[in-house]
Formats: sequence, C-alpha cells, structure tokens
Amino acid sequence: MRSFILGALLTTLLGCGGPMTQEGEPDLASQEAPLPDCSNEPNANLHRYYSDATYTQLIGEYGCYCGGLYVWGGRSVYSQYIQEC
Repeated sequence: MRSFILGALLTTLLGCGGPMTQEGEPDLASQEAPLPDCSNEPNANLHRYYSDATYTQLIGEYGCYCGGLYVWGGRSVYSQYIQEC
C-alpha cells in the first residue's frame, strides 16, 4: 500500500512523461514590429550594437544592409547607424 501511494505521488509530481504538445499555432501577428522588407532597399539602414563604449566587440545587428536583412544577437545603448553599402 505504501509503495502504491509513493508511486502515485511521484507520478503526480513528475507527470506521466508523455511528450508536451503546443495547443494551436503561435500568434505571429502579436509581435512588436514586423520585419522590414529589404528587397528594394538600395542603401543600408543598419544598426550595429556593441558591448561597451569602446565599440570593439559587436554583439548584434538589426536592419537592412545592401538588400539583405540582418537580425541577430543582442542590443545595447552602444550602437552605430550605417547608411551606406
């Protein structure tokens, strides 16, 4: 009897071990801002983010650069704005 209660308690705490499933599709319309369309962007419109005021370690980029979209890494207050290819 004691092992049955212990087994039931462990099953309750740990779950049954089955795969977790996501209910429904994620709502992509709720994102803060849509990604820009860079296909017709002749010039750069890019923000480069650095780890500190020395601007030596690049930690992320966001924006258009010569027709391509760059979205990676993190952001910080230390950034440079690039307007030319």
